[in-house]
Amino acid sequence: MLLLIWLQQVGRKKRIMSKFGNYIQEAYDELVHKVTWPSWDELQQTTIIVLVALIIVTLVIFGLDIVSEKVLTMVYNILGK
Repeated sequence: MLLLIWLQQVGRKKRIMSKFGNYIQEAYDELVHKVTWPSWDELQQTTIIVLVALIIVTLVIFGLDIVSEKVLTMVYNILGK
């Protein structure tokens, strides 16, 4: 009886490992054969676009921070007197 249970567990483990191996193989095949990777020029262009957008968003947030600091300082000075 114990041998039968043990053999069933071994069989389950083999099936799980087989499924995992199939998953890895299919993922590799998809990455190599089905995915369209950008060219080097496209990659550089999109990187520049992302960096420019990052700089713009950073400047906007910095500007909002400065404006809110000035407004709150003015409000605190008015209420504090």
